[in-house]
Amino acid sequence: MKNLKFLFLGMLFGIVLIKAEVISWFRIQEMFRFQSFHMFGIIGSAVVIGAISILIIRKFNIKSINGEKIDPKPKPFNKVGNITGGFIFGLGWALVGACPGPLYALLGSGYSIIALPIVGAIIGVITYGALKNKLPH
Repeated sequence: MKNLKFLFLGMLFGIVLIKAEVISWFRIQEMFRFQSFHMFGIIGSAVVIGAISILIIRKFNIKSINGEKIDPKPKPFNKVGNITGGFIFGLGWALVGACPGPLYALLGSGYSIIALPIVGAIIGVITYGALKNKLPH
């Protein structure tokens, strides 16, 4: 019962994605072809809001709901891992027309064909988990 709030927030997030046209294949293709600012504006806004949020959390020493200290650590840049992973992620995003976040919103919108990329994403996560210790980090 206590997890219903997460279901509600997930549904709300999906509605926001749909209304903002973030799940639109055409909007994503416009972004990859540099024909529209729409997606760059949304992604840029998210980066700016995230950066400001981290600054506020650090400045005011804000704690989580459970009272734990929030202290995100910077991650080191790994040339091979970051560039290769970014390339694979971007290639999948361009081919499918959706990044992993909106896949479930697309499924909920009635695009049943998106179940294939969801299965592919799950297989990818399982594969990464199995190979994690052997990959460069």
